[in-house]
Amino acid sequence: MDRRQLIPAVFLAFTVATAAPALAAKPPQTWDGLIQVKTKGFDLVYLAPGATFTGYTKIKLDPTEVTFEKNWRRDYNSQGLGVSRDISEKDVQKAITQGVAGASEIFAEEFNKGGYPVVTEAGPDVLWLRTGVLNVRVSAPDTMDPGRTYSFANDAGEATYFIEVRDSQTGALLGRAVDRRVVGDNTYGQRNRVTNRMDFRRVVERWAELSLRGLNELKARSPISDTGQPAPAPPK
Repeated sequence: MDRRQLIPAVFLAFTVATAAPALAAKPPQTWDGLIQVKTKGFDLVYLAPGATFTGYTKIKLDPTEVTFEKNWRRDYNSQGLGVSRDISEKDVQKAITQGVAGASEIFAEEFNKGGYPVVTEAGPDVLWLRTGVLNVRVSAPDTMDPGRTYSFANDAGEATYFIEVRDSQTGALLGRAVDRRVVGDNTYGQRNRVTNRMDFRRVVERWAELSLRGLNELKARSPISDTGQPAPAPPK
């Protein structure tokens, strides 16, 4: 999936009220009053003009939303690999439940470790984060077929990461970022439940690291200008 498809995918997954930007042929320059800025790490970043992040020392973190790519289960099952290797709706829901718990734990651990205690109550120094691992596609899911079968693929799959940042007291929207990644080492090889879980965990850990780094950079370069650009980096 290229960058032009990232915004529509995220709009659909998060049911954002204003759908017009989702229909654009390329990522819009503005999104709900946010302005697109160039940055390293994420495919797309949008910030609120005039926002400042310096006063935030704690994080209120919603459970990470997890969704599978539309029709992924149907398309996988249509390959005719055998009924015993079909993915059931129960399998999908179990994977989502485990994914929400695992990803939420990773993000909470990363922010706590990075000096931002994760709290449950709003406050003047509390930043409210929503995260999502969306449009997940698993290339070779392990269905635990009782027969002696093996699955091979070039990668573990793909997923899109979404983070939304708001003031916890007012709900004011301060920023959003989107990033799409291939999961796994891009080397053709055997895939199973253990390797798939490890590969997806690694990419979520990477997104958590990038989110923490991004917040620290925004604090160091606040306030955001009227054009959406962070202030120049402080001299070293």
